[in-house]
Amino acid sequence: MFDFFNVIMNPLYYAISFVLMKWHDFWTWIGLDESGGASWALSIIGLTVVIRAALIPLFVKQIKASRNMQLIQPKVKELQKKYGHDREKLGQETMKLYRESGTNPFASCLPILLQMPIFFALFGVLNNAADGKPKGVLTVQDAKNFGNSELFGVPLSGTLFSADGDVGIIVLAAFLVLAMTATTFLTQRQLMSKNMPADALTGPYAQQQKLLLYVLPVVFAVGGIAFPIGVLLYWTTSNLWTMGQQFYVIRRNPAPGTPAFFAKEQRDAAKAAKHGAVATEASAEGGTTTATEPETDRRPARRQQPKRQSREQRKKSGGGGGPGKTPPDPSTT
Repeated sequence: MFDFFNVIMNPLYYAISFVLMKWHDFWTWIGLDESGGASWALSIIGLTVVIRAALIPLFVKQIKASRNMQLIQPKVKELQKKYGHDREKLGQETMKLYRESGTNPFASCLPILLQMPIFFALFGVLNNAADGKPKGVLTVQDAKNFGNSELFGVPLSGTLFSADGDVGIIVLAAFLVLAMTATTFLTQRQLMSKNMPADALTGPYAQQQKLLLYVLPVVFAVGGIAFPIGVLLYWTTSNLWTMGQQFYVIRRNPAPGTPAFFAKEQRDAAKAAKHGAVATEASAEGGTTTATEPETDRRPARRQQPKRQSREQRKKSGGGGGPGKTPPDPSTT
């Protein structure tokens, strides 16, 4: 029987296990125990970094798509008011608006959709390795090393579902499940509270975001009880990466009209004022002129030359006297 799932997943098993083992070879090369939990945990974190770095272009597209969806929400509301009675016409006009604005409503889901096969591939590799069964490029010895590896005395292959009362597994797995759930919630909340304009918080897009805000953490929390600790470590690290990456993008390039946009304007204004004050202080210390202290002319003032007069004007002003003569005193005449 043709196994379509394995045909699709087998290349991912090899790719994921290859990157995982390259990181494991690196950590053992610098001196970590090849069967120790630290080398395998760091290898999983390294795998996460590689995967998330490869997904950066898609993440940028996701942010842009989410931003465009926010900016066109006022127009979407206008279409709903105009064509609310005609669902077919509303759908046509909405899709037309998406095309004209270059917005893809599904682009915001691309990173998480592409991560799911990777996630299941890692789950398959680690789950089989926990049972001593190699998958992908892992050898039998690699699988045994992972199956025997422990972090803080807790096996990385352990799950909450199969803890059997092991306190170490319960504590570490529960901590990672809570961390995975909290980071998922905080990442989505960061997007809504910082990078969504006020008029986009009441439309259908906002309802969709609110649904994801509360549903996704619950889904991961419920599914997390069956995930090995190694997989929980991957997903928590991936969420932390997403949170930091999203914070950086929103801070540097926020959507207009959002709290992040106004905060960036205030930072830019404060930065410009600070640079202006520093430039003024540096100019004053260097003896150069500043905008607030205009340069004074230190040259001696020029003596104003008397206005030249005609002969008739000189006669009238001098009472007919020649040069150097004073006019007669009227009191003596």
